Amino acid sequence: MSLSKRAIAEFFGTFWLVFGGCGAAVLAAAFPALGIGFVGVALAFGLTVLTMAFAIGPISGCHLNPAVSIGLVAGKRFPASELPAYVVAQVLGAIAASGVLYLIASGNPSFSLAGGFASNGYGVHSPGGYALFSCFLIELVLTAFFLLVILGSTDARAPKGFAPIAIGLCLTLIHLISIPVTNTSVNPARSTGPALFVGGWAVSQLWLFWVAPILGAIVGGLLYNGVFEAKSE
Repeated sequence: MSLSKRAIAEFFGTFWLVFGGCGAAVLAAAFPALGIGFVGVALAFGLTVLTMAFAIGPISGCHLNPAVSIGLVAGKRFPASELPAYVVAQVLGAIAASGVLYLIASGNPSFSLAGGFASNGYGVHSPGGYALFSCFLIELVLTAFFLLVILGSTDARAPKGFAPIAIGLCLTLIHLISIPVTNTSVNPARSTGPALFVGGWAVSQLWLFWVAPILGAIVGGLLYNGVFEAKSE
């Protein structure tokens, strides 16, 4: 499969992740009386990855996340030469999904970007008021473990066909843990899309949701490759 076609798959896959996950947060999380809440949003993010892993996994590997792509490079599962195309496609997919979501949400007269539009934040913009260090640390740790699950479930020694389930459930668990802390990123593209529409504080805090997930992904990739990867004798 050509790199251009794989990048297009990453665009649509990341669109689905952001539209499904952030859409659940913006449109359904606090819906009067029947809102799905944090648990519903966590499940929505997990389901987007699970469904896309089956749909485009055979095409692009279904990264949907610049940090994942970088972590896979660190884990020697993905060539660095293809990284820029994947990252650009992922970020553009996230921005496009945020744009469509904005058009839908703005059809409700009570909608306002002041509500955050599912953006990630720290300090006063953390859902639970968590400080910068706490937000940085949880994003780093959770992304590192996300890479461990991705690399482990796609290892040649792992049971075949179950990786999408493990990865989707892992992302669900990650959201269950960290929505109150940062609104959960572990994905710089997912953070970038909504932040560009909110502007102001969301853009000024966006750096953390690139730096921490990328560092965490590198840690996870290096750890798996160095400790758990099968080595030829």
